[in-house]
Amino acid sequence: MRNSLLALMATCILLSSCSVDKYVPAGQSLYVGNKVNVEPDSTSRPKVAGLESELEVIIKPVPNKTLFGFPYKVWFYYFIGTPKDEGGLRSWFRNKLGEPPRFASQRVVDINAANMVSYLDNEGYYRSDVTGKIVESKKKKRRTAISEYDAYIMPRYVINQVNYVVNDSSLFNRDLVLAKQKTLLKKGDPIRLDVISTERVRIDQELKGKGYYFFNPDFLIIKVDSTIGRQDSTLAAQQVNLYLQVKPQTAQTSLKQYFINQIYVNTGTEENLLADSIPRRGPIRRGININDPGRLYKRRIFYDAIGFRRGNMYTNTMHDVSLSRLVNLQNFKFVRNRFDLVPRSDSALLDVYYDLAPLKKKSLQTILSASTKSNNLGGSQLDVTWRNRNIFRGAEMLSVNAYFGFDVQLGGNRSDTPNKIGNEYVRYGANANLSFPRFLIPFVKIRPERSQVLPKTVLSLNYENRVQRGLYTTTSIRGDWSYIWNKNAEVQHTLTPISINFVQPTNVNTERLGAIAENPNTNPLDIDRLYKLVDQKYFIVGSNYTISYHPTPRPFAKNRFAVIGGLDYGGNLLSLFAKKDAEDETLPKTFLGVPVFQYVKLDGDFRYYRTVSSKLTWANRLVLGAIKPYGNAATMPTPQFKQYFGGGSTGIRAFRARSLGPGAYPPDTNYINLVGYQSFGDIRMEFNTEMRVKFTNIINGAVFVDAGNIWSFGDSTRAGYFDKRALISNNFLKQIAVGGGIGLRLDFSYLVFRLDLATPFRKPWYTQEPDPASPEGTVTYRNPWVFKEIDLGSKAWRKENLILNIAVGLPF
Repeated sequence: MRNSLLALMATCILLSSCSVDKYVPAGQSLYVGNKVNVEPDSTSRPKVAGLESELEVIIKPVPNKTLFGFPYKVWFYYFIGTPKDEGGLRSWFRNKLGEPPRFASQRVVDINAANMVSYLDNEGYYRSDVTGKIVESKKKKRRTAISEYDAYIMPRYVINQVNYVVNDSSLFNRDLVLAKQKTLLKKGDPIRLDVISTERVRIDQELKGKGYYFFNPDFLIIKVDSTIGRQDSTLAAQQVNLYLQVKPQTAQTSLKQYFINQIYVNTGTEENLLADSIPRRGPIRRGININDPGRLYKRRIFYDAIGFRRGNMYTNTMHDVSLSRLVNLQNFKFVRNRFDLVPRSDSALLDVYYDLAPLKKKSLQTILSASTKSNNLGGSQLDVTWRNRNIFRGAEMLSVNAYFGFDVQLGGNRSDTPNKIGNEYVRYGANANLSFPRFLIPFVKIRPERSQVLPKTVLSLNYENRVQRGLYTTTSIRGDWSYIWNKNAEVQHTLTPISINFVQPTNVNTERLGAIAENPNTNPLDIDRLYKLVDQKYFIVGSNYTISYHPTPRPFAKNRFAVIGGLDYGGNLLSLFAKKDAEDETLPKTFLGVPVFQYVKLDGDFRYYRTVSSKLTWANRLVLGAIKPYGNAATMPTPQFKQYFGGGSTGIRAFRARSLGPGAYPPDTNYINLVGYQSFGDIRMEFNTEMRVKFTNIINGAVFVDAGNIWSFGDSTRAGYFDKRALISNNFLKQIAVGGGIGLRLDFSYLVFRLDLATPFRKPWYTQEPDPASPEGTVTYRNPWVFKEIDLGSKAWRKENLILNIAVGLPF
């Protein structure tokens, strides 16, 4: 049906190829394209790389789309005709399939040429020139034309000096000169208008940070002297000096520092706040006048959230931070803030007003969601959440949630093995979270006027049952006491001094386990692993800490990076109360009949991004992690929920999630067919790099390469019943897996839908690590680099080696 429709459309176009011309007015031509020719000055030969594409962006309007030279969208526009009803189906088809004709115009070309000259001036290419013309199609039967522009580019001017012009040594002028220390106008950089504009905004923000509330970037003027010649022989021949000064007509009130007088906080309904412009006085706490007619809030919350104090100098930093704190309390429908000058002669005092409209205190919400995960599981979940936003009148938030969901394997091979367990899960449980907008620590107080963001204390309790189809159920109970605080907008800390986790397998399908054990093709090591998985209980009491650093890039900076680090350790405190087994002292000590797991875990995530151009970004990530059991857990297998896995949609995408490693341990087809991919390790090292291309506002692409692996510590028992090929050793670099591919990303602003198609380049189990179970002399070696094995024509090869990752969001 679809092919027939396409054939019909193609036939209509061919039969009507000349019918567009009859609609084109006499003496007019359809505008179907443009061309920019860049010609550098022959004497100085300036660098013009990329300038052609920059100038093309300026050209307006967008030309009519063509297919093999035929304006097919205009044809659809005329073919469908004028609809009688603008909201009807005919109008919809005309708007979607067609587009109105755009005619070539020399007047428009001249305007575009003038805009290009203006752009070149703004970029420092002074005295450059652009001319444009209409070029008619050489085919007489086609009444189409393009616009062609010839840009003659003169050398680009660079900055030699930046001078701040001041008339006296007043306090304002001293602060203005101090702002030069962080200037964006660097010696040797090209002179650019957008950088100059950004520099004015930067200076304005720095002055507002010193109390100059009424200052404005429009009060600054920057003059350019391009007649200085070549004052610095180390720079290009074309140089300029810049002179920055305050406009003479600037009012003195804008050059004065201001201080806080009175602070008013008013809570009430949205209608009353919008209608009431007269501040109402209420009880004063520490200099803040609070009018809370409904007695909804304790006064402390406003003292903590609002950083201003009477007598303090105004700063834009505290202005923004106070608003951010109030908004992040998630208690108010809107937060309205204003500053009024106290009406006195030569006043330097400001009254501050905060009008807050409280949200509904209690709410009930039901959400049905779909998701994809890093381990290539996808599914759906139903959540019912009850929330109290102000349970103790201090903006404390209590959230109680119950959920039911399921996960299935995405992008994996599905076997028809009768006893296959697979990676299908059903999840159900409940959790409760209580958040306080302050530190709950005895004898510790914060200073709101210095804290950038209000800290949080979060108490959480979670219960979950996770049912793996046909095998067993994992019951998990977890409780955390956490502190979250920000040093500034770039650095966030999360400290969980108390984390209690109890995990117990239940409802084990012994018949299925027996069938697997009796299967002659099942590896004994795999049987041991599986039995341990469904039998081991864990009781972990520990602490963890995470720090994330996302520095704000400087304006026009092409490089940015982020660092995330974590420390997790547990079992030490609980081991003091644990007891040895009376009959077998070689077994781990237990607490309430559950072995105590002692460990330390370190994680690092390092990211670097470089903006190559407006449509090209280079993204990189290095991930390192290790968990080391010790003491009482020296002979215990590490629980899977604390371990690492390789592969998946956010990892090494050429390998299915949990299919890689550990080390050079090869995939066990029989085990995979029975229980799915279940490879986990104690050590993770991974590097990802990808080039991201922006095709349109919605459609993006990527080319990527991933490398890394996972490994285990210790002997084969500690490795979780893998043999020595899974253990970390001095030859770990020879066990690195490598893969790559291409990606398609659909960016809908509120979410990114991602498809990544990848294939392995290097398979680490092909390394020259012999199988300990193989008879001597029967081991065959293969080159781990598998480029020669690529066979796109083979269905079997494609099924095994072409991995399609479906996910929501970017991988990093």
